[in-house]
Amino acid sequence: MKMMDIGEVAERAGVQPSTLRYYEEIGLIRSVGRHGLRRQFDGDVLLKLSLVALGKAAGFSLTEITAIFRQDGHLELPREELRAKADEVSRQMAGLRILRDTLRHVADCKASSHLECPAFRKLLKTASKATQPRKVPKG
Repeated sequence: MKMMDIGEVAERAGVQPSTLRYYEEIGLIRSVGRHGLRRQFDGDVLLKLSLVALGKAAGFSLTEITAIFRQDGHLELPREELRAKADEVSRQMAGLRILRDTLRHVADCKASSHLECPAFRKLLKTASKATQPRKVPKG
């Protein structure tokens, strides 16, 4: 397997070398050696960095992502947390669709006053419901 130095990994992964050093410090990735002063990584590090990017995009913290990677190289997938994140993303998507529709309506509405437009009022009502904090049941 071809070894890559930290600069090549950083370029291919789209992150700064300092990010890679930090990820190594917290145990997300591991270098396999050094060539002079430059850390060397195997090709699998790019897959792992892709998983880290996916986890970050999903809203997981680096601590949570670190816990997913076991020392033996396997993944310990928190399936319930993944389902909860997927549900959260669905809610965000619904809210963004409402926002998109409201913005398009405002841009295209021919009414002399948006506040008198029934469609705009309906969109506002829907948008305000979508942005209200959810009540968590007690108990």
